[in-house]
Amino acid sequence: SDSCDGIYSPHSPGHQQSESVLDSASSFIAFPESACVIVSPVCVIAVPPVLSVFQQSFNATADYQESVTFTCITSGSPEPAVTWHRKGQQLEPSEQYILDKKGDGRSTLTIRNIRQADGGAYACKATNKAGSQERELFLKVFVQPHITQLKNVTAVEGSAAMISCVAEGEPLPDISWRRASDGQTFMDGVKNRDGRFEVRGRHGKSVLTISGVRLTDLGRFDCEAQSRIGGHQKSMFLDIEYVPKFLTNQSIFYSWEGNPVNISCDVMSNPPATMLWRRERFTISEVTPNMHIHRAEGRSVLEVTPMSDRDFGRYNCTARNNIGVRYQEFILAQADVPSNPYSVRLSAVSQRLATVTFLKPDSHGGVPISYYLVQYKEVGSQDWRDVKSHSVQTTVVLTGLEPNTTYEVRVAAVNGKGQGEFSHTESFQTLAIREPSPPAVHGQKGIGKAYRLGLVKQDDGGMPIVEYIVKYKTDKEEQWMTKLVPGANDFALLQPLQWNTKYEVEITARNVKGLSEPTFYQFFMPQKPDVTESLFSGLGYGAVVGLGLGALLLLLVLVDVSCFFLRHCGLLMCITRSLCSKKTATSSKGKEMEEGKAAYLLTNCSDWTKCPPPGVPNRKKLPLKEENGKESLKPDTIEIKVHGDNSLHIKPDDSKA
Repeated sequence: SDSCDGIYSPHSPGHQQSESVLDSASSFIAFPESACVIVSPVCVIAVPPVLSVFQQSFNATADYQESVTFTCITSGSPEPAVTWHRKGQQLEPSEQYILDKKGDGRSTLTIRNIRQADGGAYACKATNKAGSQERELFLKVFVQPHITQLKNVTAVEGSAAMISCVAEGEPLPDISWRRASDGQTFMDGVKNRDGRFEVRGRHGKSVLTISGVRLTDLGRFDCEAQSRIGGHQKSMFLDIEYVPKFLTNQSIFYSWEGNPVNISCDVMSNPPATMLWRRERFTISEVTPNMHIHRAEGRSVLEVTPMSDRDFGRYNCTARNNIGVRYQEFILAQADVPSNPYSVRLSAVSQRLATVTFLKPDSHGGVPISYYLVQYKEVGSQDWRDVKSHSVQTTVVLTGLEPNTTYEVRVAAVNGKGQGEFSHTESFQTLAIREPSPPAVHGQKGIGKAYRLGLVKQDDGGMPIVEYIVKYKTDKEEQWMTKLVPGANDFALLQPLQWNTKYEVEITARNVKGLSEPTFYQFFMPQKPDVTESLFSGLGYGAVVGLGLGALLLLLVLVDVSCFFLRHCGLLMCITRSLCSKKTATSSKGKEMEEGKAAYLLTNCSDWTKCPPPGVPNRKKLPLKEENGKESLKPDTIEIKVHGDNSLHIKPDDSKA
């Protein structure tokens, strides 16, 4: 036909492909403008784009360097051009957006390093001359919780504190609180035990309200944001301000004239407080006579040196900060000496010793007691002897007493001010000298056929023990063997004893007064031990081998020394000869040079006067020889005798040389 009426779609009845042959006479191409161009006998039809997607919705997590790829499948004639759009803007290739087109009609958009802002709708648009088609794809971006706002808070004790925490994420996280000091958790809608904590949250924001703030609430609080894909935690610090609080319980201090005393005012406060000292409405300054102020963080110390009664009395410490002011009063009182101790008792009285016990005085005079003074003397004597207690112990032991003697004792307490009054005088009498108490013994096996008896010191009856009388025998014998042990010894060694035998022992102590009651003791000597076992029972295998090698080495050394002295052989002889030969060779060489200066063999020289001087090469030094030239003379074996007229005494067979 010479004309066409419109556009043919591949979806029209009777047409299944983009290019169709209508008849053999003519062909045409249909355009949207209803124009018809005669091309050839074949008619080409322009087909609008057809666009499809496999997956329309995608999920991804932000900030994890994830990537998502959208895919569009297009068809149409001519082949459609595919573009990608977001928020009305066409996307261009970049580091974040990668656009690609496959040969089978597929077009892809890859979004790299996905962030929270990348979420939303994306459009795939296919366009050709016959028309265009667009499909939307959706990207859901999940974001881990992140706390964006949390600040430290300062509150005043007793008031209310509000702590705010803001977090973001996709989906929005749930927010909870935790107190670091005890790990207690606070959540929205859940009340705590004391009802002072309340949490309210909405749209990623949570507020923790604390009513009636206490000092125990001071410290760190953690805000925790949690969602199904993760969590985030941040901490803040709750600081609490409060009026000064005095930490000193002592309000009375004691001193005396000329003795300095420190009155300490200790304060805890936030913010730090300034402290002033006052006395009778007058402020004490650094230049106040006989008073000095020492300051440190949270402490002010007033040093007072009383010079008269006017310096004793009331002193006031004032602490102030911007929250409030507090006062504390101190009293400086005059100290006194302690009162007297009482209930003095004597115990454990013996011939030489006595123990004094007593009770502390009712008053220490305002100054701590330094020690107790115990005085004692013999009845009738005027000289008191002093014994000081160790620190403030109320028990003192008196030593060096005389037996069978009556003594008087009294006690006084001493503090910084001085010595207090003495207690009532108590009398006691030491015991008379008597025989010693029976000795106490304990035994242990000694080395070999010996047994060691330990002697425990006991009551000596007032006089030193002179000796111990030790008697011992076997259980089958009647006759006792006696051993005397000096009283200063603390053991007795019994030996020699019999193996595999039971022994009976009787021990008596003696002093100048007499003998003690005997103490009886029994012990059993074991069987005779095996020599090898006794020697090596305590040694390991390695130690035994080492001892054996050591013994063998010692034996070899003894044999070598014997050979050296008796037979002049052995390793020691070889070493001696080696050392001596070096020394002999050196000395012999020097001696030979001295004695051989006159012995030369003159070669090629018939007249001595015409011979070259010494040192010329044709002069050759030779050793001395006998006339027959057979045997060299040994200078160290020549014996020379001289007559009274200085002439040599020679024998017929002596060498002429």
